[in-house]
Amino acid sequence: MTRTIYYTATTLDGYLADEDDSLAWLFAQRQDPAVTSDYEDFVGDVGAILMGRTTYEWVLRELGDGAAWPYDLPTVVATHADLTAPAGADVRFARGDVRQIHRDLVSAARGKDVWVVGGGDLAGQLADAGLLDELRLSVAAATLGAGRPLLPRRLALGLRSVVRTGDFVSVVYDVLGPGDPVWVDAPTPDGPVP
Repeated sequence: MTRTIYYTATTLDGYLADEDDSLAWLFAQRQDPAVTSDYEDFVGDVGAILMGRTTYEWVLRELGDGAAWPYDLPTVVATHADLTAPAGADVRFARGDVRQIHRDLVSAARGKDVWVVGGGDLAGQLADAGLLDELRLSVAAATLGAGRPLLPRRLALGLRSVVRTGDFVSVVYDVLGPGDPVWVDAPTPDGPVP
């Protein structure tokens, strides 16, 4: 069954990027083979990617002119802007209702998972529509104080796992729905909270 998963790195205070959309905080973290292994395990189950315009434009800037698109999976960019795809890349642009965009992504994923790469608001829109299944966060020992928020929404989450991955804490949550948690129904590794 296809799951829609928001997998990203975040600072301890819940930011994806600083106010200038920089990820310098992320690249300042010590690299560890455990982080690479975690990513490779995750991406092996992914069949399609969704990202917002800001993330897409950031990836293109980081790649530089003429560089190959880093993903060999169908990628949908949710945007109202007129953008172009890199040569040879399966990059599609979508606007409109997030439910239709999601249906198209699930079809493109062919039974594998959908990865929401970036865009806290985009992930929030999916959650609002009941279409976001899971958060997979790599939490870094860094704070920004301001910037692009991880999720500008209230979501009810159920903690599934916590693992140290190098200098990060990898946390996996099931998305229970929009709003505040209903603690008695929140799943834990040992069952419902008493």
